[in-house]
Amino acid sequence: MGMLDLMRLMSIQRQRDQERRRRQAQAPPRDGLIALRDKRKGSPCQQDSDSQGAADIEIPSLPEDIWRLIHSLMPMRDAARAACVSHSFLSSWRCHPNLNFSSEALGLSKNAYGNEELAGLFYSKVNHILKRHSGIGVKKLTIKVYSDYSGKGSSYLNNWLQIAVKPGIEELIIALTQFQAKYNFPCSLLSNGSGDSIQYLHLSNCSFHPTVTLSGLRSLTRLYLCRVRITENELGCLLSHSLALEQLEIRYCNRIVCLKVPCLLQRLISLKVFGCDKLKLIENEAPNVSIFAFQGDKTELKLGETLQIKSLCMVRSGYVYHARAELPSIMPNLESLALQSCKETAFAPKLCSKFLCLRHLSIALIGFFPAYDYLSLASYVYAAPSLETFDLDVMQRNVQNVSIFAHPADLRSIREEQHHNLKSVTVTSFISVKSLVELTCHILESTTSLECLTLDASQTGFRCTTPGSKIGKCPPLDTDVLMEGHRGVLAIRRYIQPRVPSTVKLTVLEPCSCHSTEL
Repeated sequence: MGMLDLMRLMSIQRQRDQERRRRQAQAPPRDGLIALRDKRKGSPCQQDSDSQGAADIEIPSLPEDIWRLIHSLMPMRDAARAACVSHSFLSSWRCHPNLNFSSEALGLSKNAYGNEELAGLFYSKVNHILKRHSGIGVKKLTIKVYSDYSGKGSSYLNNWLQIAVKPGIEELIIALTQFQAKYNFPCSLLSNGSGDSIQYLHLSNCSFHPTVTLSGLRSLTRLYLCRVRITENELGCLLSHSLALEQLEIRYCNRIVCLKVPCLLQRLISLKVFGCDKLKLIENEAPNVSIFAFQGDKTELKLGETLQIKSLCMVRSGYVYHARAELPSIMPNLESLALQSCKETAFAPKLCSKFLCLRHLSIALIGFFPAYDYLSLASYVYAAPSLETFDLDVMQRNVQNVSIFAHPADLRSIREEQHHNLKSVTVTSFISVKSLVELTCHILESTTSLECLTLDASQTGFRCTTPGSKIGKCPPLDTDVLMEGHRGVLAIRRYIQPRVPSTVKLTVLEPCSCHSTEL
């Protein structure tokens, strides 16, 4: 039933209730009370021995399955409050399908780690809820704990999982935020039929040791492992039982040396691997991977059928040069490309090869390394005739870059064909480097389709002046960094703004005013 149909049904039922109350008002008062009492007595949803503490607020008399649906769509805290004020929701609360046990959901401080009192309150609240839950009908279970999980905490977690993880569960998220958590996830939970229905499994900061005896997870489509102690053989066992898998993401799992993705995973379309320091090889044999993301410098990549890849994210030193030189031939169908490099010694080469399908390009040059010629990045822009958005982050700290104010004359330009699809360009951490000014001016002068240009010279990704921001003050900046931000604004006003056509919206973000005391 769609939400629109539900609203229509509620409207019809409300009209019927109004007519019923009008008729009851015409009947003797005692008859009305008897009728109302008999009606409540006959509702199985409200026959509960623990319901005496709940207020009895009269609500429209919709069918019980409709109320259960409405209740299941509420956030957990709102659902609990509704059960406290109306008997009609008590029964559905005991089989609420979405259980979210986090400090935020329970109204506790997120900084519970190290605070025994807050940790004890968290455990107490979760225990109180689960002891009264039937364990039937749970679709989504989220447990995010901000305290120690060894010893007593492990027994708590095991008890909670035993209650809530039953056949029919679809999402299971266990996020233990302590980096050295010693909790060992009980794989037996996934072998008794409960794992057959799980579609999304998310584990953080625990041990996970699946074996060949694992028989569940036949419905698993999304797997996320972060700082999980699991070996490559154990991961292989897990993948061999997850033939419906569509998305695999692995972060900081440092016991994996070789990641082999088998060809059995015919449905796998997204593969993301970040920060696995001991990983030496990724060998992908899954034939339909179209999204690949990776972070690391020393890992050998054997990606198999790269013609399928449409979205690529690479965090790797020197990869800006490599991507321009090699990707157009091995990944000709790329539509989205995101690159981040901390060591880029060679400029982007000017080549004839094209990214014919590329629509979104993001390049981040971050760190301390020799002066970089940003104008060379124009090679990317004009190798992608279908490009619509270009984001550039130049968060570098190096005095070797030549400032526009040191050599203001003779701005270079490149003779290229005009670009007719590029609509949005954003430069973050804008500085007064001459080659960066040249690149920006070149894009302005050779792009006929540009609609908006955003130049962010704030030098930080956090701004306390941003609407809705909850930070009291921006993080402190070194004086030289802050001064370079102000020089970047001056370079924009003097050399770029006069070249901006009237059809282009220019947005300039200056260093936040809270930094004025640091100068």
